[in-house]
Amino acid sequence: MRFKTLLIPVLFSACVFASEQNATAPITTKQEGIEYIKMLGGVLKTQLQTHMKADPSGMSALGFCTAKATEITEEVNKKLPNYATVRRASLKSRNEKNAPDAIDIKVIQAYEKEIADKTFTPTDDIKIIEDGDTTRIYKPLITEAACLKCHGKDLSNEITKSLSINYPKDQAVNFTEGSLRGIIVSEIKKH
Repeated sequence: MRFKTLLIPVLFSACVFASEQNATAPITTKQEGIEYIKMLGGVLKTQLQTHMKADPSGMSALGFCTAKATEITEEVNKKLPNYATVRRASLKSRNEKNAPDAIDIKVIQAYEKEIADKTFTPTDDIKIIEDGDTTRIYKPLITEAACLKCHGKDLSNEITKSLSINYPKDQAVNFTEGSLRGIIVSEIKKH
């Protein structure tokens, strides 16, 4: 009887402790930033894959990017809390709205060095930079085979013509599979 009297409070305490451990832990700034990066990257990648399947030439995907990529970025940002944003940037940008700032440039160069030195690890590719009251979470955009239709070295005449019309200052070409295309960055202000 005495054993049961002692066991019940011990079991109760263990259950309370276990439930506290399983309670949702507060999300970290890194986790929050990664979620926003996944929101933007997921929508864009899904749409691009759909367009590439429908039209392997790349023209449909290019048309989608030209007409919708900036709009989708703006729509995703409207869904985020007012202290957060997400965007893309590249040293060789196609759309001038995706030009990198000084911090982006340093991060992109660090990724490029890691890739060149063969120290880049895709499973550990998130970089975090503290910038005053803002935390920046970076994820690299690595060039995949499908990207080369519009960002590679040997572009079709149709793609080349469309790029010259829609992006007269285009620099986002001559990439190779596995090279760094750019970054997606989420910026989260302290709140």
